[in-house]
Parts: sequence; structure tokens; C-alpha cells
Amino acid sequence: MEQAAFKQLIQTLYSDESRQILATLIRLLGSFELAEEALQDAFSVAMRQWPNDGVPGNPRAWLISTGRYKAIDKLRREQRMQPLEQQLLDDLESPEPEQLDHIEDDSLRLIFTCCHPALTSEARVALTLREVCGLTTEQVASAFLTKPATLAQRIVRAKRKIKDMQLPYEVPQADALSYRVNAVLQVIYLVFNAGYLSATGDTLQHPELMREAIRLARLLRGLLDAPEVCGLLALMLFQASRQRARQSVDGELLRLHEQNRALWNHAMIEEADQLVCDALKRGCLRSYTLQAAIAGIHATAGSAEETDWQEILGLYNVLLRAEYTPVVRLNRAVAVGHVHGAQAALTEIEQLLAERGLADYHLLHATHAHFLNLAGHTKAAITAYQQALQCTELEQERAFLRTCISALLARQ
Repeated sequence: MEQAAFKQLIQTLYSDESRQILATLIRLLGSFELAEEALQDAFSVAMRQWPNDGVPGNPRAWLISTGRYKAIDKLRREQRMQPLEQQLLDDLESPEPEQLDHIEDDSLRLIFTCCHPALTSEARVALTLREVCGLTTEQVASAFLTKPATLAQRIVRAKRKIKDMQLPYEVPQADALSYRVNAVLQVIYLVFNAGYLSATGDTLQHPELMREAIRLARLLRGLLDAPEVCGLLALMLFQASRQRARQSVDGELLRLHEQNRALWNHAMIEEADQLVCDALKRGCLRSYTLQAAIAGIHATAGSAEETDWQEILGLYNVLLRAEYTPVVRLNRAVAVGHVHGAQAALTEIEQLLAERGLADYHLLHATHAHFLNLAGHTKAAITAYQQALQCTELEQERAFLRTCISALLARQ
């Protein structure tokens, strides 16, 4: 095999396997930093040796073993025989198969460690994207509109906290598993939402973040049989299926009923529909599954006019018992408007406005404006759209709101 072919093979292996190899090295070495250096050392050795010696029969195991021995050599050279390092050297006497027989569980351990509740929400997201997904610090910083240096410091602090608090690198026991799974799912959905709708700027979507969130959910589902994981994966697939249809050819934001459904990814929709049905059959009536069921009604309707809003309202009534939040109440108000009319929706929305919990949420004001317009209150609708405009910095959203305002002003 030519040198270029070996280089391409190793690059492909790094792309496909490096995160799982890193997860195993973290288990074996007990340190993020040491494992990351070991990973790079192992691939460097492979680049030098494989063209001469040939590709080993089990490349992943070879890389793990090589990285581990490189790390132990480093510790020996530094002559810092702390208890952890001494234990690592003692492990040299262990048979190699014992060190590698839990590889398939290591990715799950790494996800739970990166999403530990002791870390801040921002740190969980950053650490998961960097260590589990393998995104560069610059990629993560760009997606979250953060300076790379700030993002790097956040990751360093998170790793230091894991080390200082001696957070266990393990899958939680049964009594804590449900709570900890929720923390992992929250991080995955935060990653997805950051890709689905930017907070500011002129980029509506970050597809790479949506893909990584879906990949994480698939990984988690393959390692852990929990119906709410199916629910979240279904929800993200339903939402991601509309990616190509969310903007016009001119870059204008299109609402759900304006989208060309032929552009939706129907393979994603079919997969998501099967996933949510499986979760519901298993009795899962938790938040992500119920949201996925609602998204599924939209996705499987032949047209916007055929959408079963009565069924959606019923699901929102159930969802409110699981997650009584202002955003869920706002979404339910939209369903109320479709079933019972604009004035019924306005009653729900105006109660939310009075509570001030979503005072800076542009979708609350935009939804208020929409139903004010339907109820014939044009002047009040213009004011509400103007309030929405003040609450968002995303250029596509602002352009859409300005178009709504201009249309209403033209009618006065």
C-alpha cells in the first residue's frame, strides 16, 4: 500500500474511531489530558510504523494499547510517582484482554462524565462537543458565538472540576440512572437547538451541530435501552427533516405552513415515526416523547390544512402535566387558537404576558401579534410585532418580522 493510501486509511480511522478510543484511554488512564496526549501519540506512531509493518488485525485495540504504553512511558520519564501513576504502572502486569473488554461501554461512561450535574450547563455542552463529538474548540466557539479562548477556558475548568471532585468515570447505578439520563438528554437537545436555530447573526442553522446531536442520541440509544432516548431522537429527526425547507431560495424564513413538504426528508420522518410509536407503546409519556408525538402529527400530515390540531391540543394537555413551563403553555396556546379560535388563544397568551416570564422571548410577542391580527386588531398586532423585533438578533427572524409589520402597515 502506498504512503498516501496509508495516510488516508489512518485519517479515516481517526475520523471514525478516535472518540471511542479516547473514551477507553480515559478509563485506562484516569485523566482527560493524559488520554488526549496518548491518543495523538498512538496515531503518530501508526503513521510511522504501519507503512513498514502493515496494518494490525485489530487497529482500534492496537491504538489503545500503544496509547496506553506511551502514556505510561511519559509518566516514567517525568518520575512523578503519585498514587494514580503508580497504579498505572502496576497495570502493566495485567493481561491486555482485561484492559480492553469494556470498550463498548466506554463511550457511554464518557457521555455521563461530560454531562455530570456537578458541571454547569455551558460546561457540559462544551465538554461533550469537544470530547465526545470531537469538534475543535474553534468549531464549538463559532457555533455558540463565543471566543475560542473563552471556550477553551470553560473546558479546562470543567476537566479540573472532574479531577478535583473525583467525579466517577462510570455509568450511574440504577437508582441514579433516570436522573442522570435526563441530564445527558438535556445536553444533547441543547446542542441540537443551538444548531436548529441560531441566537444571533445571519446564519439560521448550524447543520453540523444538529448532526452531532442526532449522532449522540443514536449512540446513547445503542448503549442504553431507555424509551425517552427514543423520544428525543424522534423529536430531533422530525425537526431536522425540515432543514431544507425552512428558508426560501432568497434566504427568507418560512413558517411551517409555508414550507414545501416535498423538500422534507421523508426517510427521517418515517424513522422518527417508528421511534415515537415504540416509546409510546412502552408507556413513555415524558416530555421529549410527547413533543415528538406532536411533531409527528405535523410531519405526517399531507398538508398544513390536514393537520389534526385537536389531537395536538390533547397531547399538549398531557405534556403540560409533565412539563408545566411558559414555553409549553405558549405552544399549547397556538393549538388552542387553531381549535377554538383567535380570541381563545389571546386569552392564554395575554396571561403569559402578564406573568412576564417570557418578556424577552420574541416568539411570545410574534405569536401574540399573529392572533391579534387574526382577531382584527391590526394596530395592536403591529405593536406586538415591533416588540418581537426588539427581542431577537437573528437576521432572518428580524427580516421576517419586518415583512409582517410592513404588510400590516400597508393595510391600514
